Amino acid sequence: MATRLILLLLCLIVIYITPGVAQRELSGAAQAKLALDQLNVVGSVLMIAAHPDDENTALLAYLARGRKVRTGYLSLTRGEGGQNLIGSEQGDALGLIRTQELLAARRIDGAEQFFTRAIDFGFTKTPQETFEKWGRDKILSDVVWVMRRFQPDVIVLRFTGTPRDGHGQHQASAILGKEAYSAAADPARFPEQLQYVKPWQAKRLMWNAAVFTPDQEKETEKEHNKVVVDPGDYDPVLGHSYAEIAGMSRSMHRSQGMGSPERKGSAKAYLMPVSGDPASHDLFDGIDITWNRFPGGREVGRALADAARTFDPTNPAKTVPLLIAAQKAMAQLHQPLVDFKRQELEDAIALCSGLWLDATADKFAATPGGSFRLSATAVNRAKLRVEVASVDVASDVAGIAPVATKDTGGELPFNEPKTFTLDVKVPANQPLSQPYWLREPKQGDTYGVPNQLEIGMPENPPLLRAHFHLRLDGAGVEVVRPVVFRYIERAQGELTRPLVIEPAVTLQWTQRSSLFPTASSKGLELQVKANTPGVKGDVRIQPPGGWTAASGSQSFQLSTSGQESALSFQLTPPSAETKGALQASARVGDENIAVGMETISYPHIPPQVLFFPASTELVRSDVKLAARNIGYVMGAGDEVPDALRELGADVVLLGAGELAGADLGRFDAIVAGVRAYDTRPDLRANQERLLKYVQDGGTLVVQYITPQFGGRGGGRGAAAGRGGQPGRGGQPGRGGDTAGRGAQPIRDEHIGPYPIAIGGGRVTVEDAPVQLPNPASPLLHTPNDITARDFEGWIQERGLNFASEWDAHYQPLFESHDPGEQPLLGGTLYARYGKGAYVFTAFSWFRELPAGIPGAFRIFANLLSAGKTL
Repeated sequence: MATRLILLLLCLIVIYITPGVAQRELSGAAQAKLALDQLNVVGSVLMIAAHPDDENTALLAYLARGRKVRTGYLSLTRGEGGQNLIGSEQGDALGLIRTQELLAARRIDGAEQFFTRAIDFGFTKTPQETFEKWGRDKILSDVVWVMRRFQPDVIVLRFTGTPRDGHGQHQASAILGKEAYSAAADPARFPEQLQYVKPWQAKRLMWNAAVFTPDQEKETEKEHNKVVVDPGDYDPVLGHSYAEIAGMSRSMHRSQGMGSPERKGSAKAYLMPVSGDPASHDLFDGIDITWNRFPGGREVGRALADAARTFDPTNPAKTVPLLIAAQKAMAQLHQPLVDFKRQELEDAIALCSGLWLDATADKFAATPGGSFRLSATAVNRAKLRVEVASVDVASDVAGIAPVATKDTGGELPFNEPKTFTLDVKVPANQPLSQPYWLREPKQGDTYGVPNQLEIGMPENPPLLRAHFHLRLDGAGVEVVRPVVFRYIERAQGELTRPLVIEPAVTLQWTQRSSLFPTASSKGLELQVKANTPGVKGDVRIQPPGGWTAASGSQSFQLSTSGQESALSFQLTPPSAETKGALQASARVGDENIAVGMETISYPHIPPQVLFFPASTELVRSDVKLAARNIGYVMGAGDEVPDALRELGADVVLLGAGELAGADLGRFDAIVAGVRAYDTRPDLRANQERLLKYVQDGGTLVVQYITPQFGGRGGGRGAAAGRGGQPGRGGQPGRGGDTAGRGAQPIRDEHIGPYPIAIGGGRVTVEDAPVQLPNPASPLLHTPNDITARDFEGWIQERGLNFASEWDAHYQPLFESHDPGEQPLLGGTLYARYGKGAYVFTAFSWFRELPAGIPGAFRIFANLLSAGKTL
């Protein structure tokens, strides 16, 4: 009967790993039993790859949830250079989102997360370029550091380090993983780390071969000396196979559109030997993953085995004395893996004892020099004799002084919450809660992280932790809880968010960049927001050389926290073309504040804050625009509409209703945003209306899309895949993005008036030369003369997902290619259609325009004006 009850309770664990309730965790007997089983296993595996979503979530889930070994994923980057399907965040903000998506995925598959200081600078085709930008030894030292701290028994690479990996950063991750495998064991390599860690030699290094097709699986099956595991195995305790859990985990990568199936049936993973001790049957062949591996560990293992064997789901508290005995025995062991297990044991004791321990602040943010009230709550729900000896609150970061309760009142009554309140004072010089990797200036394409102990960490530690010092049936136990802000969201229920430190005020210009197309002055707006009540001061601005401001300072006074005030500053540019940063700062008392703040909030991750300089890029460039009324179809999210307003255009965002029924003829041009054909079914549904708009004299500009929505659908009167011959010069783009390889158009969908096929071609080098194959094209001369100079100063890349084939009606406007590759002409195509103009452009306007690149404004103005030049 007891066995059946255990299984019934454990099947409820699905609640714990279901993404829909990512902030909820199952507690009680089910989680306690799993925690006890996991405590008995002391093996470890570290997986290494380059980006968020490179990891094999099925293998991670199998190892962490199935084999119950400590499992980690080291992603060299935070994915800052990727795309964003859910919003307009790019760069640092996108890296923060993708970091939290990885952590959300790890909460589901059970693994831990680590990073290096490397920045994802965008797609690259060679590891050589990757190492040039990162600094090979710098990132190698980070990989070695993570290995030495984590001390894995087995290391698993996701890539081979050869051109078969495609992306140069993929190749680099395997090259560094192989080198670090040996370097981590060599005390002569990176000896500065040895004041914190010891050299570490993992037992073996494996490669997890990627298998996507039946043919690849057959070839892999022929390999000798491989280890095969099956994450498709069903786990009756979890109620899922590990492959199903992997689908849930991978679906957390929402910014990348990685929603994945929860796969049923066999899902084999193949592990090939690379170095170290051979393994023929199991990943842990020859590795002791029991407590016997540690001198003095046998007693710990015996106590934990007894606890798991005698566990009673109807009375988990009976297990506590055995766990306390294991804790005493564990105190004599001093290895990093034991330290990790010690924390797991503390959590297991709290679970089995039925204790609810919680520490919350009365607000989610405090300011330097301010204060907040902290509530530490304990509830005894298992009729154990529990006494709270003390509650100490301490910070892992410099600044806030430790505080402690003075009177805890002795023994906890049964099932009655007991709350201890503490007033916490924040020092006037307390640092802001900036993600640690963004505190210091970047060093090229790596983050500046001077504190060795922070390298590798996935995120900042909690600002404060509450240490509950307890006595359970006479035995001393310490349980640590992070201090959080707990609140009610009416649509979701009870949620938590991290406690943060933010400045008294924040400053934010309404535009990332401001274009001055003539020498005339114009006003710029600065938002001042109070983060504490009763704040006043002066805002000062500092224009770049050659620019003048009608007024260099303005005062403000804000009475309530959250209140905002808009200040307008009139700027006059120089007559010559130039660009520079306009700085703003606020003087509040003795403090000088020069930062803005962005709060990133999505349902699948906790809210995040990001601080950035209170500056905007001023651009003086002669730009003319013939199209003033612009309709914009927002896709995955970008900041192009704001940039078009800087050109002087009146921009209207078009929803489903406008696309289906509004008078489109009132627009001089309509622009389809980044990946709009991927994310807006209403856009594809109204394609015929848009082509009719072009035929009647309008201009349609389509930005880049993913290949599966491109196809060769013909225009009006043409059958899908027909309607003319591809134009000369349509190149498939070697080594480009493979996301759409093999994709077919859906039914008769198409994006242009004539046949066009979208491929994976891309130009990753941002300063790659650009040629003008049709120099007489009116789009290169009206209303602005376009020259090679207009492609100077671009960031990250030229473009991606170029057209691979196109009808002869299309005219390529630009040719570019990465070094050593074939010319690509499919980046921007122009065609006349009826009385109007159609433009497909896969150049990265969504990056260049918000960054204030002068030439990008001039070229895009010409594309918008195409219908006016006929």
